[in-house]
Amino acid sequence: MDFIDGETLYIDKPLEWTSFDVVKRLRGALLHRLHLKKMKVGHAGTLDPLATGVMIVVTGRSTKLIEQLQAGVKEYIATIRLGATTPSYDLETEIDATYPTAHITRELIDSVIPRFTGRIEQVPPAFSACKVDGHRAYNMARKGREVELKPKVLVIDEIEVLDWNPGESSLKLRIVCSKGTYIRALARDIGEALESGGHLTALRRTRVGNVSIDDCLSVEQAVELIRTTDVVMPEDKEPAR
Repeated sequence: MDFIDGETLYIDKPLEWTSFDVVKRLRGALLHRLHLKKMKVGHAGTLDPLATGVMIVVTGRSTKLIEQLQAGVKEYIATIRLGATTPSYDLETEIDATYPTAHITRELIDSVIPRFTGRIEQVPPAFSACKVDGHRAYNMARKGREVELKPKVLVIDEIEVLDWNPGESSLKLRIVCSKGTYIRALARDIGEALESGGHLTALRRTRVGNVSIDDCLSVEQAVELIRTTDVVMPEDKEPAR
C-alpha cells in the first residue's frame, strides 16, 4: 500500500471517539510505520462522539478527494426517545423538559414522517460546528450563550420506521439523506411534529456513498493493517522532478 501517494481506509468509528481521535490514532500508526515526522491524514464527514459507524479516512494525496467523498449520500440508523428534550438534542446534555406521549400511535407517526422527506429546511443544533460571527456554535452554547442559526436547505431521500416501542417512547428510523443533515435536529423536529418532544439516544451511520458498514475496519484492525501490510517506504519513492 502506498499511504504517501494516497490510500483510503473505511473505519467503523467507535462510540465516544471524536472523528479527530480516529484520525490521530491512524496518523500515529502511519508515522511510526513509515518513520516520518508528519504526513497528511484526513476524514470525509464528521461524526459526533455519540455516533458510530462509517467514517472514511484518507492519506497523502488522497486528501484532495475529501470534498468529493463527503458529498456522498448518507444512511443512518437513529433511535429517538419521544416525550423529552435536551439542549443538544442528544445525550450530551441532560433532559430539560418532558412532554406527553400517550397520544402517539404508529398511525400518527406514519402520517407525520413523510413531512420530512424531500427537499426541506432544517435549523442546525446550537450544539454544532456551525459558525456564528466566527465562533463555533457549540462553544457558545456550552457557555450558555444564545445561539441563533439560520435554516439550511437539505434533501432527505427516505425515512423508514424500523420500530416503535410505545412503552419506552422509543422510535427507531432508517434515514437516507444528503450531506449536512443533522439527525439530532431531525429528532427535535419529529418530536415537535408529533406534538411532543424528542431527542436522539443512538446513531449509527451505515453507509456513505457506496461504502457500507460491512466494508469497514475497526480502529485496531486498521492499525494492525498499517503495521503488518507491505507499504511503500519514503526511501522507495522516486524524487520529485
